[in-house]
Amino acid sequence: MSRPCPPEPVRNSLIDDAKARLQKYDVGTKYSHLSSNKYSILLPLLAKEGKLHLLFTLRSEKKDTLITPVVGFVDHDFQAQPNPDEVKKVFLVPLEYFLHPQNYHQNHLTQSGHHIIIHCFEYTNPEDGVTYHIKGITAKFAVFVALIILERKPTFEVEFNLNDLMSSSEEIFLKLRKQAASKL
Repeated sequence: MSRPCPPEPVRNSLIDDAKARLQKYDVGTKYSHLSSNKYSILLPLLAKEGKLHLLFTLRSEKKDTLITPVVGFVDHDFQAQPNPDEVKKVFLVPLEYFLHPQNYHQNHLTQSGHHIIIHCFEYTNPEDGVTYHIKGITAKFAVFVALIILERKPTFEVEFNLNDLMSSSEEIFLKLRKQAASKL
């Protein structure tokens, strides 16, 4: 049984607040000169039941590239119709889950003298009972977007300096790019 969707002003307020917070961290084309192998990860947000959710698809991650997170907003009544040859499943995860997860662990690595945290989320979809694993760069970007929009501290350790999110995130994502390039 689905809950009634919140009134449009509530949805619009959630989205407008999120857009304003994200705008503070938009670097535009500042790093576009760094790599010829450029990809973007779309992080689609959807307002549902009075909360923001990230819309995910199961896919493979590319390595050794400059990946840019791009946040987009999806209409609340959006119905995904994925190509089954490209996308196995589409599912929603509440954005707050990436700050206060029920099932989470992290791995710690040191590469080239840099400490790296690999976030690993397990999310069980209440609609179908399927458990999804969200990890790697996708999880790192989801945590980053949640930190920006929700402006709350997570219940776990992050590499980001929460007092200077902009500078620390630029430094972290540039290190990730440099480490990927050094593996060639």
